[in-house]
Amino acid sequence: MPILDPNTVECISRSADQTRRFGMRLGSLLKPGDLVGLSGDLGAGKTTLISGVAKGWGSPDPVTSPTFVLVNEYYRSDNSILFHMDAYRIGSIWEAEELDFERMLQKGPVLIEWAEQIEAILPEERLWISMKYISEDIRSFTLKPAGKRYTALTAEFRKLTFRV
Repeated sequence: MPILDPNTVECISRSADQTRRFGMRLGSLLKPGDLVGLSGDLGAGKTTLISGVAKGWGSPDPVTSPTFVLVNEYYRSDNSILFHMDAYRIGSIWEAEELDFERMLQKGPVLIEWAEQIEAILPEERLWISMKYISEDIRSFTLKPAGKRYTALTAEFRKLTFRV
C-alpha cells in the first residue's frame, strides 16, 4: 500500500449508510464549478456515495445511476443543479466533449462516475475519488485533490469527518 501525501484522505466505510454519510459531508462543501471524478469497479459504491452527496448538497431528489441517460440532474430549492454523469457508456472523447462540461460547471457541481473513461478531457484541477469493493459491507475510498480549491475542500472534509 502506497504512503499517501498529506492532502489525500482515505476512508473505510462499513455500510451503505456510512458511505452515504461520508457523501453528505462532501456534498455540504460543493459549489458550482466543482468537479468530482469517481473511479472504481462495479459495486464499489459510487452511486451510493453520490446519493449522500446530493442529500448533503441539499437536493431532495432520489439519486439513480445515469448509466443509460448519461447525465442526471438534481435540484435544490434555490434552483441550482447538481450534475451526476456516468461515463461508462461514452464511446469516445469526442462524444464526451459534446456533453458541454463548461455549461454544467457554470450551473453547479459535476460528479462523474467512471471518470477515468474521459479523464483526457477533464480539467486538471479536480477532486478524484478512487473507490474499492472490499467485502459485502466494506468499501474503501481515497480522495485525492488537484488544485488549491480541492486541497481546501478535502481538508474541510477531513475536519468534518474525522474531527481533526
